[in-house]
Amino acid sequence: MSHTPRKRFGQNFLRDESVISSIAKAVNPDSSDRVIEIGPGEGALTEALVTSGCRLDAIELDRDLRTRLLAAFSTYPRFTLHSADALAFDFNTLTRPEERLRVVGNLPYNISTPLIFKLLDTASVIQDMHFMLQLEVVERLAAAPGSKDWGRLGVMAQFQCQVEHLFNVPPEAFFPPPKVQSAVVRLTPFSQSPFPEVQRSALARVVTQAFSQRRKTLRNNFKGTLTDTDFETLQIDPNARAETLTITNFIAITQHLT
Repeated sequence: MSHTPRKRFGQNFLRDESVISSIAKAVNPDSSDRVIEIGPGEGALTEALVTSGCRLDAIELDRDLRTRLLAAFSTYPRFTLHSADALAFDFNTLTRPEERLRVVGNLPYNISTPLIFKLLDTASVIQDMHFMLQLEVVERLAAAPGSKDWGRLGVMAQFQCQVEHLFNVPPEAFFPPPKVQSAVVRLTPFSQSPFPEVQRSALARVVTQAFSQRRKTLRNNFKGTLTDTDFETLQIDPNARAETLTITNFIAITQHLT
């Protein structure tokens, strides 16, 4: 019996076999991997993952889909289904000593950004992440300084991870077809950071303040926090906008303020 996609869960089910195959090939799991699938839906990608022999934990909120997933995959001894909201789930509970998680998901567009920020909080226990996202979100994750897409999401993701925009996915690959283009992205947390050491929470506050009003200058957005003398010391133009700054610039501001 077919499942009726639910709007409140942002459900768009991947049906295109070639896209499913491409994602599975990009992840390329093996029996030594601990894979976490967020929002497995009808299990299209789940099958490709679990048959690799990996240990697979699937997180699904929809009760009807959980019943279908258990019927399809409970015979696999290394498959575990968690009845949970990924935004509230503690991913640290799935780790073992010396084990890092591989996270995969066709993320509902309405929770994708907060969920990525949540996962970045636990990046130390994650080997890599492969996500199907709205193309616009992937462009923001992979953006370069100076572009219109460069902002808080890209800065914080690229501070912690190598970001790769793998390929685009058209609406017709899903049921029902979303009204937007999608794309698959790979985020690989750095084993050794290429950036100067800085407290992530302090950097996040600086980045948030810098982008608080995108069209305003840095002088405006840091009013009461940084003076023109501070900007001169930092060798940053106070008349520039936040989108022109590099991650190293944001780190320098953070270090100057702490």
